Amino acid sequence: MRERHYPSDTTDAEWAVLEPLLPVPACKLPTGGRAEAHPRRNVVDAIRYVNDNGVKWRAVPVGFGIPWRTVYGFFQWWRATGDLARLHAELHEQVRVHDGINPRTVAVILDSQPVKGAETVGADTRGFDGGKLINGRKRHLAVDMRGMPLAVMVTPAAPHDSVPARDQLFRLRLTRPELTVAWADSAYGGTLVDPLLPRVPRRKDQDGFAVLAKRWRVERAISWIMRARRNVRDYERLISHSEAHLTWTFITLMVRRLTLPPRAPRTSSHPVEPVKTVGKPTPIRFRTQKPQSIRLAPTTLR
Repeated sequence: MRERHYPSDTTDAEWAVLEPLLPVPACKLPTGGRAEAHPRRNVVDAIRYVNDNGVKWRAVPVGFGIPWRTVYGFFQWWRATGDLARLHAELHEQVRVHDGINPRTVAVILDSQPVKGAETVGADTRGFDGGKLINGRKRHLAVDMRGMPLAVMVTPAAPHDSVPARDQLFRLRLTRPELTVAWADSAYGGTLVDPLLPRVPRRKDQDGFAVLAKRWRVERAISWIMRARRNVRDYERLISHSEAHLTWTFITLMVRRLTLPPRAPRTSSHPVEPVKTVGKPTPIRFRTQKPQSIRLAPTTLR
């Protein structure tokens, strides 16, 4: 085993959590298969290095001892077989049990984040977000009441949030039938999702940024995404690969959470930043008079 020098490398405690959840190698299956030539821990560290540092697949350091094609092959294979989604779901339940709460949540919070697309993103999978003036893709997150993500979906940035929300709610209904309520902001309005989503709008007297109830949890999860430099801009040709990078970011977060002591349950509600109403300038009204019309004397042309 190689020495670990990068911040993205797994520690011994993290690997003890992650190793039992990885798919079984083909050589250990009843059908049989060829033994893997490289240690699984080095493969996971290489994938996390690409995701955390934002380098190209061809730029995987030789210190991992694995060809970049092999690292990319594991990344693509685990995504295509569904093992990455299963790993994410099992870690999510373990984090909730670790914190002393029910492993299955009944409430989620939805939000989206547009991100610029690189030149490698095709025109058929990208769009222009008129609200944020961003040409690229949009990430749709569904998190529980502690900010841990349940589902990640990537779409072109052009459609309104209420359009992909139908697909996102349909996926959540299939994978999480115990869900009873989903919170969202006012951007998820529409005739098709109004009966399903109770929204948390901005306050009428809000001036500037203010922490809103429930919505701050999903906004904090979006900030966690941006810690991994691969997610700062979308470079992937396939939307499924963009979702895989986001999933690896949250897998790393949850594995590290499981190696820390459990969080104490909150006994009081989270403090919400009050809106500052003192010191606002009083609006000034200007009364204007109607301009008087000027009549010109008729003149004769010479």
